[in-house]
Amino acid sequence: MGVGDSDRERAERARAVGVFRYQVISEALDPGLTGRQRGRVVRALAEMEHPGPFGGVERVSRTSIDRWLRAWRAGGFDALVPNPPRVQPRTPQEVLSAACALKLERPDRTAAQVARVLRLSHGWSPSERTLQRHFARMEPVPPRPDAVFGRFQAAAPNELWVGDALHGPLVGGRKTFLFAFLDDHSRAVVGHRFGFAEDTVRLAAALRPALAARGIPGAVYVDNGSAFVDAWLLRACAVLGIRLVHSTPNRPEGKGKIERFNRTVRDQFLVEYDDDAAADLGELNRWFTAWVEQVYHRAVHSETGAAPLERWLSGAPFKHPAPGLLAEAFRWSQTRRVSKVGAVKLHGNTYEVDHVLAGRNVELVFDPFDLTDIEVRLGGTSFGAAIPQVIGRHSHPKARPEVPPEPAPATGIDYLRLVDDAHHRELGTRVNYAALADHPAENAENAENAENAENAEGELR
Repeated sequence: MGVGDSDRERAERARAVGVFRYQVISEALDPGLTGRQRGRVVRALAEMEHPGPFGGVERVSRTSIDRWLRAWRAGGFDALVPNPPRVQPRTPQEVLSAACALKLERPDRTAAQVARVLRLSHGWSPSERTLQRHFARMEPVPPRPDAVFGRFQAAAPNELWVGDALHGPLVGGRKTFLFAFLDDHSRAVVGHRFGFAEDTVRLAAALRPALAARGIPGAVYVDNGSAFVDAWLLRACAVLGIRLVHSTPNRPEGKGKIERFNRTVRDQFLVEYDDDAAADLGELNRWFTAWVEQVYHRAVHSETGAAPLERWLSGAPFKHPAPGLLAEAFRWSQTRRVSKVGAVKLHGNTYEVDHVLAGRNVELVFDPFDLTDIEVRLGGTSFGAAIPQVIGRHSHPKARPEVPPEPAPATGIDYLRLVDDAHHRELGTRVNYAALADHPAENAENAENAENAENAEGELR
């Protein structure tokens, strides 16, 4: 691994630490808490074990939680991201390799015992804590339970949204997927969209309009599907101050409402849909929107005793994100190292950035559908736009379009038929019919042989 790769890895780990800190303090960020209530929440958080950013569990002191809360109020999510130090490894690699080999040879050896062996064999050993840290990187991390939202029902609209993906019908012979978000208190559908892929881009297409139209929820509860654990969703929730909660694998508690809604979609909407009935994806989404607004939102829910939309509106007004903040939340970011000449590369494209950033790791922030407009940041400070130099890709590899490109028009040229015709023309020129009159017997025999050869070749074809 080169120096640039190491710096990039440290930057990514620093952002993971920032996300971990935000998840720890998110419950204490509720603006409705009084000072005394917030104090109780912080004390409870300090007594809990939290899933660590790199596996295992961690306990966080109240002093650290208070410090992170102050940092969040002062600078938002960027203030929670530590500045990764640039340090050179002080432990020789051969000593670490020997330590790892000793541990693998006898897994029951403790770090203290490995240190003793190294001192005898090499005359020196790193500290036990250094050895433990390297052993932790070497060994597989046991799976950890994720946090579960244990309440039966949210107390108010927009306190909790629940999201899920449902396999949908065919459109144009292609499989569709429905991303939907349900308000836990009212059962109102706050966001939805059918797409041709179960990925992060299609999830964003459902969530972003929901946030713009319905407001910012206190928390979003989702499962551990690949689209829901992508780093972009963590970043979006952190920017908007939304607590992201993942369900525990193989434990369905908390997902009953969205699964019940999925069943309603199957029983009332999909049952009336014939495969390929919609002309395109837009028509399918239009039909589903009409069903949600005309049927589902107006029917009295059996558990709440009220129509979902009416029950959701009872909690208005809601807090809506500013357009600029919403756009920032759904931008993606990646860390890249600036070359000595002030150039940086992203997915095959080359950009020119401020030359004072040469040799530094910078954060590139962009819309995944437009790689020509990229903002360069360092330590949360903007250094302007990256100027495109060589653009071979205009969108992120994950930002696949819903509509595949149109196939090239047919030329009407049948290559194999042309080859066959040429072959027949060549066979016709092999018999010299003009010479048949001079040597009737010989030429007849030759003609017969040529005809037999042609027939044989025809059978082989």
